[in-house]
Amino acid sequence: MTLNGWFQIALYGAVVLALVKPLGAYMTRVFNGERTVLSPVLAPVERGLYRAAGIDARQEQTWLGYAGAMVVFNVAGFVLLYAILRLQAVLPLNPADQGAVAPDLAFNTATSFVTNTNWQSYGGETTLSYLSQMLGLTHQNFVSAASGMAVAVALIRGFARASTKTLGSFWVDMTRATLYLLLPLCLLIALFLVSQGMPQTLGASVEATTLEGARQTIAVGPVASQVAIKMLGTNGGGFFNANAAHPFENPTALSNLLQMIAIFMIGAALTNVFGRMVGDERQGWAILAAMGLLFVAGVAVTYWAEAGAHGVLSGLGLTGGNMEGKEVRFGIPASALFAVITTAASCGAVNAMHDSFTALGGLIPLLNMQLGEVIIGGVGAGLYGMLVFVVVAIFVAGLMVGRTPEYLGKKIEAREVKMAMLGILCLPLMMLGLTALATVVPAGLAGPANAGPHGFTEILYAYTSAAANNGSAFGGLTANTLFYNTTLAIGMLVGRFFVKIPVLAIAGSLAAKKRVPASAGTFPTHGGLFVGLLVGVVLIIGGLTFFPSLALGPLVEHFAGAAGQTYPAGG
Repeated sequence: MTLNGWFQIALYGAVVLALVKPLGAYMTRVFNGERTVLSPVLAPVERGLYRAAGIDARQEQTWLGYAGAMVVFNVAGFVLLYAILRLQAVLPLNPADQGAVAPDLAFNTATSFVTNTNWQSYGGETTLSYLSQMLGLTHQNFVSAASGMAVAVALIRGFARASTKTLGSFWVDMTRATLYLLLPLCLLIALFLVSQGMPQTLGASVEATTLEGARQTIAVGPVASQVAIKMLGTNGGGFFNANAAHPFENPTALSNLLQMIAIFMIGAALTNVFGRMVGDERQGWAILAAMGLLFVAGVAVTYWAEAGAHGVLSGLGLTGGNMEGKEVRFGIPASALFAVITTAASCGAVNAMHDSFTALGGLIPLLNMQLGEVIIGGVGAGLYGMLVFVVVAIFVAGLMVGRTPEYLGKKIEAREVKMAMLGILCLPLMMLGLTALATVVPAGLAGPANAGPHGFTEILYAYTSAAANNGSAFGGLTANTLFYNTTLAIGMLVGRFFVKIPVLAIAGSLAAKKRVPASAGTFPTHGGLFVGLLVGVVLIIGGLTFFPSLALGPLVEHFAGAAGQTYPAGG
């Protein structure tokens, strides 16, 4: 580890923190329907969209209506994207004459992008047309991110309101998130990325002659517009197979920094939105502090593991840390930081191959996802995921002192705790259950490229990534098969909607409750004690649930590698 590396990490953290309050203030005005600096331009567009869709922006929905609208919208998006992929060969904007996507791969891909997972069992530049990339994938990148933010805002209203049955309108919240937030920011980010050398064209592939005289076909396309929302919406799906390690998706150190900032900026700012909407910004800062502690710990371990001397590498005379699978233009600090950010934030984009990380370096991204990606998390998904843990933490605190649990003036009762546990436990059910299935059936065992603990981790990582709606991969797993395409898609659907719907049920239950005045016995939820309790609950639930699987994979590999029995990166 170097001082320069820590400076890069500190600079990143400082920039994200500096954006939290101004962006949070702007987002609060957007979701409250207040006038913003963009209202003169965008308000007429917003009203026109409502008229065209037949939506009354003043009519709010109960939690059931909100959930129903969300499910219907996502089903329609799935059908549209599946049709685009299957009909790709006869649709326009296909200069490379890409054929129709196979049924199982189209099912997997449509599920992946509708659920904001962006798992890719294919290489983008060799499989998809420009139309599929733009109308299919990029479109879903916008609306899946907006859908997550809408659910988070609905849950915030559940805490902020009292004695009411409504949570707002899904259609209005999603429209405002897209129109006032995602589109303007993506326009700015895409223009900057183009200035750094990222392609943005509808032209066909470029033919070039190498120094040896050979002919080379270089894939290009509308890359910058997709990368902007891929990062800002914590989607993660790459235009190219190598994702953010590809020089056309991440050309410079500046583009790398901006992409990392884009991954965290909305998720971090939503904590401030939460504080503002419930009337106490300290509540948002407390949640952000819990997220920050987990994030800093993860970065420190990953950077230490990748930059430190390993027994086998040292024996081979290799010093300076583990550079396998990393881009020289980023180095170990930016690669380790990116890996922790992308798995903490439900993004899944990668600028280095996680399969080539050391055992402990690969463990942290895996653990980030297994904790539910509540360390900042996906746009919206991270906040509502952490608030689910808050419900459990408050319940635990109430048990310890013998009082009815309260949070922000709302009593936390059996219904909220049951829904919270449903949202939490569906993830390990998919991650561990599907991993167990894949490790005993021939179709599953045919996937990993490595044997032993590393091969097990490749399978575990895939199902963890799918159920957590992350989308990153260890890279050593052949997943474009009927078995993996189908089972991974099941994990994605459960991981997205079996969390969202209980969250909305919690929101509806809380909104209907009366507000209880704070008393001398009320547990303060804006200080260090609450932050510590929340971090402890997240780690305990995650640790008890996933430690056996981690012990079978990364930990066994780490100790074996330290003893000189195997190469730590699985090679």
